[in-house]
Amino acid sequence: MQICVFALGKIGLPLAVQYASRGHRVVGVDISPRVVDLVNAGEEPFPGEAGLAEGLKQAVADGLLTATLDGSAAVAEAEAVVVVVPLIVDGQDVPDFGPLDAATSAVAAGLRAGTLVSYETTLPVGTTRERFAPMLEAGSGLAVGRDFALVFSPERVSSGRIFADLRKYPKLVGGYDEASGERGAAFYADVLEFDERTDLPRPNGVWNLGSAEAAELAKLAETTYRDVNIGLANTFARYADRIGVDVAGVIEACNSQPFSHIHQPGIAVGGHCIPVYPRMYLWNDQEAEVVRVARAANAAMPGYAVDLLEAEHGPLAGARVVVLGAAYRGGVKETAFSGVFPTVEALGARGAEVVVADPMYTDEELRGLGFTPYVPGAAVDAAIVQTDHEAYRKLTPADLPGIKTLIDGRRITDPAAWTGVRRRLIGAGG
Repeated sequence: MQICVFALGKIGLPLAVQYASRGHRVVGVDISPRVVDLVNAGEEPFPGEAGLAEGLKQAVADGLLTATLDGSAAVAEAEAVVVVVPLIVDGQDVPDFGPLDAATSAVAAGLRAGTLVSYETTLPVGTTRERFAPMLEAGSGLAVGRDFALVFSPERVSSGRIFADLRKYPKLVGGYDEASGERGAAFYADVLEFDERTDLPRPNGVWNLGSAEAAELAKLAETTYRDVNIGLANTFARYADRIGVDVAGVIEACNSQPFSHIHQPGIAVGGHCIPVYPRMYLWNDQEAEVVRVARAANAAMPGYAVDLLEAEHGPLAGARVVVLGAAYRGGVKETAFSGVFPTVEALGARGAEVVVADPMYTDEELRGLGFTPYVPGAAVDAAIVQTDHEAYRKLTPADLPGIKTLIDGRRITDPAAWTGVRRRLIGAGG
């Protein structure tokens, strides 16, 4: 099968490699000449994805994966087109469809009868049917359902473990019509491979949800649930601080009962998904106040961590504070919606001298993000752990000379190593 993948980013490129590993010929499309050149040379454009470097090199060497800037030409040769172009939500919670619309127009220009088109980008409910189907029809002169198949099939993977997640989680598919859904389900059954699991309510593999709208809602619902759950955990944590209780033991006790699944509180909720998709859900459902309140609760946590630091350390004006971790998640070199940005902003507003450290980033990269890099061994007054990098488990006061106060926003540091330093955790009750 000839497959075209639109956007060779942190999701699209691993998908292209996965399809090629199953013996299919894949053409990846990207707007970046650098990305196209690197992929054609068999070199990964970004580090940190387990198995990608080896898989990409093999797929290119086997002649099963190439990249191009000409999307319409690639679509014209394809039997299936998978679109993974990002959808950004602006500060007013309005999706910016510009890049996706441009990609859809390019797909339409090359679309031919018999092709399957699948959108994997997370979308507001109704977008596949109400926005992209008419665009594809108008640009191609073909009729969806009659001349080509159209499905929505959300990506459900996380950076750093994409190939493992592709095998682990059921692949959700929803069609524009019944025939499209069946075509999409057959496609994904062919290009993916699944672990054999017996602990699922139905077998792992491809789940046809019956409509594009059902699949769109499923992706928004599962990510919004996580944000709301974390918002609740953060609410419990702040209350526990007020009453002098450690919320960690409370949550562990609650979750010993099978109907409680409380997540963990922390300094920030980052990444491309959890901070974004609840806002996308709200674009459809303006009455979902529980979603709006939870999103606000999570967005307030970096400021709350700085409040804790000020309460423990005293006035921050003139204090030298290092924020440990620029990445939004430990072990992943990615700063999308990372808590580092509001944390640094809140510290700066209190008059602190702020520096940032992250073992995955060079000083030049940190400067490119707008931060002043921490010089190892330099004296600091206080520190805030923002990212749960594994290296921070072994962090000691000797690594941060002069430190008087530590706010561990991820509960990752070893308490035994921090005797003599004021160490505060979120939700530990003081």
